[in-house]
Amino acid sequence: MPELDRKVNQVFAGKVVRKDLVRRVKVGANVPVYVLEYLLGKYCAAQDPAIVEMGLQVVNETLANNYVRPDEATKAQVRVKEQGRHTFIDKVKVRFLASENQYWAELTNFGDRYVHIPDEFVRRYERLLEGGIWAQVDMEYRFDETQTGRRSPFWIRDLKPIQIATFSLEQYQEGRRAFPTDEWLDLLIRSIGLEPTRMSRRLKFLYLVRLIPLCEANYNLIELGPRGTGKSYAFQELSPYAILLTGPTTVANLFYNMSTGKMGLVALWDAVAFDEVADLQKMPKEVITTLKTYCESGTFARGKEALSASASIAMFGNINQPVEVLVKTSHLFAPLPEVIRNDMAFLDRIHYYLPGWEVPKMQNNFFTDHYGFVVDYLAEALRELRKHNFTEYVDRYFAFGSHLNTRDVKAVRKTISGLMKLLYPHGEITWDEMEELVVFALEGRRRVKEQLKKMGSFEYHQVSFSYIDRETGVEHFVGVPEQGGRNLISQDPVAPGTVYAAAVDDEGRVGLYRIEVGTSAGNGKLRISGGIEGVMRESLQRAFAYLQSRKVELGVAFELETTDLHVEAIDLLNNRVLGEVGLGFFLALYSALKKRSVLPALLVLGDMSIQGNLKPVRSLAEPLQVGMENGARKALVPTENKRHFLEVSADIVEKVDPVFYSDPHTAALKGLGIE
Repeated sequence: MPELDRKVNQVFAGKVVRKDLVRRVKVGANVPVYVLEYLLGKYCAAQDPAIVEMGLQVVNETLANNYVRPDEATKAQVRVKEQGRHTFIDKVKVRFLASENQYWAELTNFGDRYVHIPDEFVRRYERLLEGGIWAQVDMEYRFDETQTGRRSPFWIRDLKPIQIATFSLEQYQEGRRAFPTDEWLDLLIRSIGLEPTRMSRRLKFLYLVRLIPLCEANYNLIELGPRGTGKSYAFQELSPYAILLTGPTTVANLFYNMSTGKMGLVALWDAVAFDEVADLQKMPKEVITTLKTYCESGTFARGKEALSASASIAMFGNINQPVEVLVKTSHLFAPLPEVIRNDMAFLDRIHYYLPGWEVPKMQNNFFTDHYGFVVDYLAEALRELRKHNFTEYVDRYFAFGSHLNTRDVKAVRKTISGLMKLLYPHGEITWDEMEELVVFALEGRRRVKEQLKKMGSFEYHQVSFSYIDRETGVEHFVGVPEQGGRNLISQDPVAPGTVYAAAVDDEGRVGLYRIEVGTSAGNGKLRISGGIEGVMRESLQRAFAYLQSRKVELGVAFELETTDLHVEAIDLLNNRVLGEVGLGFFLALYSALKKRSVLPALLVLGDMSIQGNLKPVRSLAEPLQVGMENGARKALVPTENKRHFLEVSADIVEKVDPVFYSDPHTAALKGLGIE
């Protein structure tokens, strides 16, 4: 037996199982994993292959004879009546009826809500009253005509829990102390059925992040990636306290039903996962609004009630194109449904963006043949740890940099807390181990902020996340792998008629566009190809009207009379910001008619009236910041905006050279490099 398997069996005797046996039986039996692992631990806890095979045969026979399927409820009841006694495997719940001063058991698949149960079992297994447990039930048929009150012929003679009926966090924490961190990490990965020796340490951590919603209250996780990577597996198989939604839902079902006065899923489960985040598009708008409030504070309002819950929210979705394409042409939230894709307030509430494209698709050789925790035992540990707060441990060693706002710090702290509960549930962690958690937590939150910044809002421009060593005062910065590939503005000369322009809308969001003007033989008509509407269309029409009225002065009269102009504007940030970029349109039209390219890496700012009067941009800092990050090295800026340069950071001033202009003609000459 390998050393880790031997050690695990010694420290956690009776709480581990061989995971390859679980897979073998699970394929042919549609029963909960807890049931399978209980039976396997009972009959297959040996190293002798012959004994294991005999045990597997007993497990399969037990499932065939004792597991009650929901559609066989009547058959099971008749069997008890005819035989007098029979043993079943079923989920048992108990409730107390004060009017009768009696406990009644309900067997979910057996189909009877009034089964007699001795008080001793209720006292021994408290979880019978807290949602129920799977158990091996010895049922007896006794029909007593002299019985008063409610009559029921079914009596529980004996009950042996299959799920963990009692759990000691102290014993779990003490068991953790017997393992180095690397061994404990491998044990957790094997507990979810995977083989850690076939993956990198980073990949192991990505799998652990999927478990954080199960141990950290009010945690918001999103994972987008290819199909077949097991995104939702943890919420289907690893915990009886998580629910996976596979279709649209309502506010009443998810939060609170005002007609019945009953709380929804967020109060009944530890974690609620959306298997296909695209389903949010089909839900009522009220669901999204309420979910946005809940993800921020764990509270929500229904009617006159202000309610709270602790369920974590996990959202899983698919990416249908290479992530490199998304990084260069859009943002990593683009695959989300339209109802939340551009809702920056909603997306800002996400604590961690797990890069699902780094997780490989499931293959047979990824699964483990070694021992791991019985999933029900691990689920109990994670649930118990939800009651504890590990968010302050990071303060022993580190502080956070100035670019992290309150939401960022909250998100990072909760991620660190979740990873600590998984890896260091005993609360003992070194400086190096904490640094590893901090870096990983900062990366996941920065991935969220990077996308918000790319969506065009200057509100989210501070993404230089860092942590500071409290002892030395040294600051360390944390990046994300996807932050490269952002040079949307070409550093090389572009074709005549191509101009990069930026604008700021009323909400402070920045739009970045590539304006392309093509020419064909004609008589001076303007043909708009696409991507131009609203205020942007109006700014184009003003620029074209000015060009027509000044064609002789500008030296393009002949060209304009014999040429049709085809104009298109491409939204480089894909954030649907419609900006007034009249000067950019004018320069693109002039460049196309002159058949001369603008200066390389040039960004054009400003708008103009129909008579050529300039309209300065609302603010310089936002568009210049976006321009710098996307490759701009020069910027055409209206002279009136000179006073706004006090707001521009030294970093931008150093990297982007301003070229001021006082009228459209001057801007055209400077933009084309004509002195």
